[in-house]
Parts: sequence; structure tokens; C-alpha cells
Amino acid sequence: QVQLVESGGGLVQPGGSLRLSCEASGFTFSIYQMTWLRQAPGKGLEWVATITDNGGHSSYIDSVKGRFTISRDNAENRLYLQMNSLKAEDTAVYYCAQASDQRVRGQGTQVTVSS
Repeated sequence: QVQLVESGGGLVQPGGSLRLSCEASGFTFSIYQMTWLRQAPGKGLEWVATITDNGGHSSYIDSVKGRFTISRDNAENRLYLQMNSLKAEDTAVYYCAQASDQRVRGQGTQVTVSS
């Protein structure tokens, strides 16, 4: 069955960095566009970034452009999100998902940006 497992979250000070990882299994990872989503406390699910199946193109929500980088390793069935210059407003549970069906996502990893 399809499984997505996120890791790499934690507590970081403003201005710090984290690298999230998502391990995919149960489907042909290399033919799917993949997405990172996030949900801040008390708010709805928000799209963060998407990457094409071969990693050749990516897109981002305006609030993270220039700070976050989405990437993937199709040989390892892994999706990544490098997050730099983190801000308090980036605090959220981060999920990886299939871009075509965001209901197919993992359990999430908590990112807390606080001093």
C-alpha cells in the first residue's frame, strides 16, 4: 500500500535551517509529481511546494520563495524540503503528498520555529 513517512522536523530558532525528508513506498515514486503541504496551529492545510516527476521543475508559495528548496531522489524514493532562514510563521506540521491527490500524504513532521 502507499506509504509516505516524513522526518526531520524539530525545534529551531528563527533564522535557522532544517531539512525535511519523506520516504515513499507502495507506488512508482518516479512518475509522480510530489508536494509539500503544511498546517499551522488553528489553520487549514496550505500548499508549500511541488516538484515534477523528474525533478526538473519546482514551484513554491510566495512566502517561502528564496528560502525553501524542494528536491527528490528517485533512486532512493525520497522527497526533501530544505528550509533556510526559518521564521516563526513557518511553524506547522509538514506533510509530503502526491501532487495529484493530496489526501495521499504521510502523518506529518512538526516544525517549530521559536526563540
